[in-house]
Amino acid sequence: MLVTTIVGFLMSFIFPDLLGAMRIIFFVFLLLILVDLLLLFLSKGGIKAERLLPDKLSNGDKNLIEIQIANNYLFKAHVRLIDELPFQFQKRDFGLVSTIKSGGSKSYSYEVRPTERGVYSFGSLNIFASSPIGFLAKKYRFNTSKEVPVYPSFLQLRKYDLIAFTNRLFEYGLKKIRRIGHTMEFEQIKDYIQGDDIRNINWKATAKRGQLMVNQFQDEKSQPIYSVIDKGRVMKMPFEELSLLDYAINATLVISNIAIKKNDKAGMFSFSNKIENRVVAERRSSQMNLILETLYNLETNFVESDFSRLYIDVKRNINQRSLLLLYTNFETLDALNRQLPYLQAIAKQHLLVVIFFENTELLEFADKKAENTQQIFEQTIAEKFIYEKKLIVNELRKFGIQTILTKPENLTINTINKYLEIKARGLL
Repeated sequence: MLVTTIVGFLMSFIFPDLLGAMRIIFFVFLLLILVDLLLLFLSKGGIKAERLLPDKLSNGDKNLIEIQIANNYLFKAHVRLIDELPFQFQKRDFGLVSTIKSGGSKSYSYEVRPTERGVYSFGSLNIFASSPIGFLAKKYRFNTSKEVPVYPSFLQLRKYDLIAFTNRLFEYGLKKIRRIGHTMEFEQIKDYIQGDDIRNINWKATAKRGQLMVNQFQDEKSQPIYSVIDKGRVMKMPFEELSLLDYAINATLVISNIAIKKNDKAGMFSFSNKIENRVVAERRSSQMNLILETLYNLETNFVESDFSRLYIDVKRNINQRSLLLLYTNFETLDALNRQLPYLQAIAKQHLLVVIFFENTELLEFADKKAENTQQIFEQTIAEKFIYEKKLIVNELRKFGIQTILTKPENLTINTINKYLEIKARGLL
């Protein structure tokens, strides 16, 4: 309307008869601005808003944020919301526009996906409210600043916690596996009955009681399960905005929870040029919280990982045969061969599962149709690296070392599958 009034006054120089009408329009315009001003700035109540944040956010997952806005004006208000998101999201134009009736309220929600652990600082809520006239807008700034920590993916933990203890595992690729072995621990001494294994006769108890006594065993339940996380420079490689280290951290949280629910002892530690972040394998009620807090503070230090130090530490500190889930990454066969003697030495005392990653970008590039000689050459190199990953798997299996070669997004479910397979086969 302001532009129309200005244009009208300019035209009145050419058409003088317009001047009177434009004066009336101008005074009406000023009157509307005055009314708009009174409605917005002299009315009681105005706009109230609140942002509802969870106590912590889940890394790599979509987290729901809710905003509630109440209109206490006596008229329908048009609102434009600008939320000050943490700098990690790199969004400076986030906002929404809506209309709220008089005395009404609305809830709005949006999703954020953090891709790194740490503290995220949410700033103020800024709301620009205007009346139905719409000439002016009043700014409301609500100091809703809050710092929210981003933890390893506890949403993923809840998801797989439910799946692992229902019959839905087949949907994620897990098949029923015939049990081909067993690990036993002593339960009690009992009287011999026909059919008992004579190899379990307890001769000392037999002599004392004057009748045949046998040792009775049961399946061993509390077996140590350690997640061993390589936090060297090879684990900083990003996939879908998350580093390989964060994929390993999220998988560690899930597999530790499932191991405890399966009556095993869960523990973890990390290594690079030294051993850190150790949580001794236990099955106590506070174990998951301890693992979660330890994983929250775990960061890569960009150095070459020392597998000899890993071997020495495992030999010194883990005396009971355990399942070691080693999250690392080998890009070439030469990189594996440098560390293979230490992996072989660990595998002699423990059940070692080496978990490393497919390069999904190379897979996608190799699947594209080549259009020129340069692309043919590049795809040939890509296929060489893809094939070398398969050679690494064969080399590890040749020495009796279990392996998981997985895409980063499938890491958690593939690790669960391997753990449940090992339990079903009684390999530990």
